[in-house]
Amino acid sequence: MQSVFGATSEAVVEHLLDTGKVDAADVGRAREIQARDGGDLAWILGSLGVVSRDDLFQSMSEVYGIPYVHDIEGLRSTADPMLVSKMSYEEVEGLQFMPFRRDGDVLVVMTSSPGRAEVREYCAKTFGTGEVAELLVSDLGLTLAAARTYRDDLITDSTLKLYHRDPEHSARRVFSRQQVYVFTVVSLLWVLWFAFQPIPALVAIIAVMQLFYLSAVLFKFLLSFAGAQLERFKPISQAEIDALDDRDLPVYTVLCPVYKEPEVVAKLIESLKRVDYPQHKLDVILLLEEDDLATLDAATAAKPAITWRFMVVPNSLPRTKPKACNYGLVFARGEFLVIYDAEDIVADDQLKMAVVAFRKSPLSTLCYQAALNYFNIEENLLTRMFTLEYSYWFDYLVPGLDHLGLPIPLGGTSNHFRTQELRKLSGWDPFNTTEDADLGIRASAMKYHVGFINSTTYEEANANVGNWIRQRSRWVKGYMQTFLVYSRHPIALIREIGLRDFVSFALFVGGTPVTFLATPIFYFLFVLGLIGMLFGNQMISVLFPRWVLYVALFNLVIGNFLGIYLNMIAIFLRKNYKLMPFALLNPVYWLLHSIAAYKALWQLFTRPFYWEKTQHGITHVAVGDEKV
Repeated sequence: MQSVFGATSEAVVEHLLDTGKVDAADVGRAREIQARDGGDLAWILGSLGVVSRDDLFQSMSEVYGIPYVHDIEGLRSTADPMLVSKMSYEEVEGLQFMPFRRDGDVLVVMTSSPGRAEVREYCAKTFGTGEVAELLVSDLGLTLAAARTYRDDLITDSTLKLYHRDPEHSARRVFSRQQVYVFTVVSLLWVLWFAFQPIPALVAIIAVMQLFYLSAVLFKFLLSFAGAQLERFKPISQAEIDALDDRDLPVYTVLCPVYKEPEVVAKLIESLKRVDYPQHKLDVILLLEEDDLATLDAATAAKPAITWRFMVVPNSLPRTKPKACNYGLVFARGEFLVIYDAEDIVADDQLKMAVVAFRKSPLSTLCYQAALNYFNIEENLLTRMFTLEYSYWFDYLVPGLDHLGLPIPLGGTSNHFRTQELRKLSGWDPFNTTEDADLGIRASAMKYHVGFINSTTYEEANANVGNWIRQRSRWVKGYMQTFLVYSRHPIALIREIGLRDFVSFALFVGGTPVTFLATPIFYFLFVLGLIGMLFGNQMISVLFPRWVLYVALFNLVIGNFLGIYLNMIAIFLRKNYKLMPFALLNPVYWLLHSIAAYKALWQLFTRPFYWEKTQHGITHVAVGDEKV
């Protein structure tokens, strides 16, 4: 929103001075920022928090000599539905005006950016008149008017746009007809086999599970080895960031979906104030739910600058984070867009780093993922294990995928996008409970690239086991959904992305929930085998032919050792050496994953779109108490 005031910006600022809304020191400070960073002087004043949105637009109305309307709902309620129906909500937000009645040959419109020739040209073409009478509303007022006027269309598009455009890439349908047929036929054949030859049938299924488990473990080890090659390589250097001219930086949209998180929203606002990016070039959209008045009150009490907009997502099913993000995507003004969660502590230079990365890459690069880690590492045993896992995931596995050019299932926050390209992909799938991972795979299927930048966002690690299981079961269920969606037509997918990428997708996205589900079964078989050996029972040799036994022993001994070892090496990049002994508990931590995985599997059939809410703000560790 750098061009709202346009040529009248200086006049608006003079009016603010004359009316005592700002003082000379405020204006001098804004001019220094403008000289360094570019931008609109009046908007910069607003971004500094020294003048309100209402005062800015009231001054604009007096400069233009047109009425400024505060009662947006009253004005909107008198709008002519026939006129409004000729514009889409995208056009309203893009052109910053909305028609609401005719006075003879004159079209009366509400606008937040008056005097624009392209608006008159559009009105002549669409409404048959170039005679336009303008009423001024604020930019936020116009957005809210559009949101209420097009409420039903926005709900439909936020929920069903991907499904209507590309139903095969939507998780709205959990199982395809072909998947049900194949699963039913294979299950019936195995049951018949088991009825006539129980031992060979059991041996076959154990062997398949062991081989898949082995493949998934070795694949992640390969990824870790590839990711380790990047330990000393920084994709974006400090020199490249320093070379940026702030005057050339684009508007950057920040989407912040929150739900019942009044405890942490003020911290998010403060965190974004410290980001090394011109504040007047930020477009921050706080996405709230209609029944979440507590978070809205907390956000309002924090008094963010006019670069923030509070958007209330209409209540509809499914009630998920991706649906909220799709709603915010409609109103995004930035060339680039990033998702941050309410508890995120963002690296100061992350937005600039992403700009450098995008400018170095072709248009086919849709997204850059930053690393995630935790600030409450040493709060308890669970936070230590969670930190080991995330350090390994984002410091080795994801860079390994990037290094090998394989599809990257995105993390839930700090994903930086090209806004227009994201819209072409129809945004996120609101029916997928791990919408970020799904989008990363869909991007790959649509010939886009997802990259990785060497910046870290710090979050709050789950310190409560029940809360952790709720969060993890949602993630695992989303991985199951994503695997089901992209395995509907495996031959076609192989043709689209190639056999190598398909194998990576199957082992990484499909293999993750399968290994969690298989772990307690393998542990049980191991214990059963030990008991059999103690009492002279030969069942272990019957169920485990020699070659299957070797694979099983490799998985049990070497597989668990690799899991422990990889968690151990994960500490070195961030020098969290105190965590090393806790890596030995990785097999026990995996059993927690198994509990979450079986819960996810149950919900896949019973509540596939249910969003298990993760409670934030429960940590006793203040940011800054631990090394960040």
